[in-house]
This record gives sequence, structure tokens and C-alpha cells, in this order.
Amino acid sequence: MSSPSPVANPSPSELSLNASEPAKRPIVVQKFGGSSVATAEKIKNVARIIIDAHEKGHRTVAVISAMGDSTDDLVTLANELSPKPAGRDYDALLATGEMVSVAAMALAINGMGYKAVGLNGWQAGVRTEDLHNRARILEIDTKNILKHLNEGTIVLITGFQGYNSFGDITTLGRGGSDTSAVALTAALVADRCDIYTDVRGVYSTDPRIVPEAVKLDHISYIEMMELARVGAQVLHPRAVDLARQGQLRLCKRSTFDLKDTGTMMIEEVNTNNRAVTGIACDKSQIRFALVGCPDRPGVAAEIFGSLARENISVDMIIQSLGKEPSTNDIAFTVSGNDLHDAERVLKEIKTKVGAAELAQDVEISKVSIVGAGMIDRPGIAADMFEALAKAKINIKMISTSEIKISCLVDKGQGEDAVRALHRQFFPEAHEREGVLVNEKVGY
Repeated sequence: MSSPSPVANPSPSELSLNASEPAKRPIVVQKFGGSSVATAEKIKNVARIIIDAHEKGHRTVAVISAMGDSTDDLVTLANELSPKPAGRDYDALLATGEMVSVAAMALAINGMGYKAVGLNGWQAGVRTEDLHNRARILEIDTKNILKHLNEGTIVLITGFQGYNSFGDITTLGRGGSDTSAVALTAALVADRCDIYTDVRGVYSTDPRIVPEAVKLDHISYIEMMELARVGAQVLHPRAVDLARQGQLRLCKRSTFDLKDTGTMMIEEVNTNNRAVTGIACDKSQIRFALVGCPDRPGVAAEIFGSLARENISVDMIIQSLGKEPSTNDIAFTVSGNDLHDAERVLKEIKTKVGAAELAQDVEISKVSIVGAGMIDRPGIAADMFEALAKAKINIKMISTSEIKISCLVDKGQGEDAVRALHRQFFPEAHEREGVLVNEKVGY
């Protein structure tokens, strides 16, 4: 089989919607994060939630993440064994975390008197591109899943993983279990997808930083995708994009507070009352600057084309006049996960394009405000900059879009910036006394 071409933004139309089996009952897809299945007792709690959906008449599919911090433990193990673990065997190691969770969940559900089967990525028909460590899903052959569902069996599927054209295990990168769940929802033409975690939904900002954070009943796909892209660790942007393209019913809710209905993703929300929907902080960004680049056509294409060929995504970009005549300084940010690869590529590019210097800054945080209500509403940027100025926070870089403004600040001031911006754009939340927003451990 030839290698599949990478798909930048796979949509439901690009997934195998094999729904030829006769539909007996509506399908619901549930996804449970690692904190929801961290212990045997929590696994039993999740098993009861899955069984409840099954008892209510749904054909039930549950995507399970690795238990607690087990993926981090596997990454630590890999780093102890290899100076730079990557590739096929690294994927094979990391994928075992979800396999343990799914097997344990199947044991729990079967032990409660219900029929459940655990499937890994290959058994669930999740085919990906050949790229390791952050592959994208190309198609899902749902025949095996539907066979079990139509027999009345609860189906449990490993998140975060699939298989490539060579039959090797691949992993989907950070937030991969969210992506697995949403892609399965599209492929199975499921009624809805519920993402269960240890928070009650999506908040105006990280409630660990701002206890007064406001839980949102609804948020638009585009706002949620933008928040995810700028650092809100709520859902993976790829998962939200899939949901948006398929107009899927996607809900973020709590494993531990089932009475709360969570936050529903919808196409549009009323933007008349509020310009800013959410505030995020990303401490994992690295800023690079190629100083003294020759001012000639093709230099920027060479820089960013080389990074793209190594699958390194670039975020904020600023080009300014250099100190020397006919030169430019080009600054941009990448994810901290790409630090070493970006360094390697940029050292080569510095020599190739004839730049004078390559500089980097790891002591930065990116703070962002997001809201569909910002469109055509003047003064929002000024309000953001004023709030940061009052908090004595200096801005290093600025990037804007129709519904987002991002600023780079010193890493140690990132959380202070979030607090200042939340007070600016959600003043009513800070006027209330005795607000009990969270008992949560994550956002």
C-alpha cells in the first residue's frame, strides 16, 4: 500500500463514514480523560457512567485515555533510555497506556454484569498517515465497531492512537484522545460526543489561576478552536475543527458532577453582550529571531518552508527593519516541544540565508483574549493593553486576528496577565463575594 498523503485538516467527508449497518439505536460517543480513570475506584465510577448511557438505549462507544499520569511516566522512561526518543518504537511504548486503561475498563464493566469489548486503534479501524508521534487520522473503517454495537456490546476504544499503511502503531500527539473521540463520532454518525474530564465545562479562563472564572454554558466552535490553539488546555484544536466541520454535538462536562450539563459547542453564540469569551495563557512557547536577514525575495519562504518540512508549526511572526541597511529581523514563536528540532533547522537556515545571528528566548508566556464579539468592535485591543500596563506588564510581541489578540510577556508574569485581563473583561465575576467556582484539579 502506498503511503497516504498528509491531510492538514481532515474533515468528516475525509473520514470513512461506513454506516451501512442497520441503525438500531442512536450511538453516543464518550471520552474520558486520564484523571477520570486514574485509580481503580475512578475506573468503576466511569464504568457506571458508560453503563448508564447503555441502559438509556444508546449504542455506546467510550474512548479512554491512559490512567492518570501514566503517559508522562512512559515519556520519562523513554527519555531515560534514549537521548531523543521518537519514531515507531516510541509510539509503540506510549500507546500501551491507553491499552491498559481500555482493558481495565472492560474488566470493570464485564464484572458489573454487562458485555464490553476493548479495541485498540488497529482493531477499531483507525488508519492514520505514516508520520509517527503526531499523526493525523485519514479514515476510520467502522465495520468492527458496528458489529459489536449491533450485538448489544459496549465498545471501548483506545484514544490517542491508530495504525499506518505499514501496520505500525502511530500516536496522534497531545490531545489525541479528544481527536479520536470526535473522529469516531463523525465516522459513526453518532448522536453526540461527550468529553468527560475533572472540570465542569469550559471556563472564561483557567480556574486554577482565577478562582472567579465563569463557566460557559455554550461556546462557538470557532471560539473554542481559537482558545485551544492559544493554550487553553480544554480540548485539542484538531478535535474542535472536526466537530465544527461536521456540525457535531460536542459537549465538555465533568466525570464527577453528572448533574452539571457542562459546556456545549455550537455554531454561533450571541455576541451582543460580551466581546471577550475567554482568556488563555501558554507557557510552552519559544521565541526565535533571525537577526540581520538579507532583505531579498525568498528569505521568509526559505525559513518557514524549512520549518514546515520538519512539521514544526509557527505561531506569531513579526518582521522588522534590521540595524544594518537592506536587512530585516524576523521573529516568531514555536511550541516548546519543537525546541530542539527548530534549533537544528534554524542553525542551518541562518547559514543558508546569511543571517547575522540566531537568538532565542524561552522565558516567555503568551496571553490571549478570544471572542467572536471582538469583530468590528473598536477599543478591545486598547482595553487589553491598558489592563496589562496597569499591572506593570511589558509586551514583547503582539499578534491579532478577527477574534483573537495575543501578547508575549515575561514567563513569570503570564498568570498575573491573565488575572489582570480577567478583571478587565469579566469585572462582574470579581464583584461577587464567596464565589465557589471550582473544586477542580485541571482546566
